[in-house]
Amino acid sequence: MTVLASLLLADSRLPTGGHVHSGTVEAAVARNLVRDAQDLALFLAGRLGGTGPVVAAVAAAGCLLAETAPVHWDVWDAAVSARTPSSATREASRAQGMTLLRTVRRVWPSPALDELAEIGRPHHPLVLGAVVAAAGDDAGVAASLALHHLLSGACAAAVRLLGLDPITVAAVQARASRFAEHIVREATDVAREAVARLEPRLLPSTSTPLPEVLAELHARAEVTLFAS
Repeated sequence: MTVLASLLLADSRLPTGGHVHSGTVEAAVARNLVRDAQDLALFLAGRLGGTGPVVAAVAAAGCLLAETAPVHWDVWDAAVSARTPSSATREASRAQGMTLLRTVRRVWPSPALDELAEIGRPHHPLVLGAVVAAAGDDAGVAASLALHHLLSGACAAAVRLLGLDPITVAAVQARASRFAEHIVREATDVAREAVARLEPRLLPSTSTPLPEVLAELHARAEVTLFAS
């Protein structure tokens, strides 16, 4: 039963608004930084090594925190902001978090999700972790789903923007997913320690400059297909 819930969370047909975000792929394509499947593979590798550990650990922590009470969600949400240098990226994360929260509170209602709603517009990976807990799954699944969304959003955008062969792009995502497995394990371990010690400063703080710069450039563009 929890497996089916996790599959639903990974399904792009669940109306969470993710389809309007490219994960800075649109800005990369506009500057000829991503032109084909090989470029996309390099782009995904960079995202996984940069923000990958952060979103995976935050999602895992959100799942673990949702099983405790009380939770000072605002402190953990602030820790995500501190690990997101670009204001445009922070805005995109909050927009996706709010849309996801609006949907999942109707599907998997829980006190933790109600508490998250009270802080305003929580970050996406934190919400994702809490809803995984509400659906009955564990922190490792939350971390996996966070990386799945990071990869699938970028890949879907690349197909639309560049007209790439969807099967070729699916193969790129599959290879990137194999690489992501060790990130899931490490991020989940870090999240367990951070939650056990109630210390969000223990969460990873890895990043890469290019996606942050691209996010800011995209936010300043006059006409775009994607929100971010």
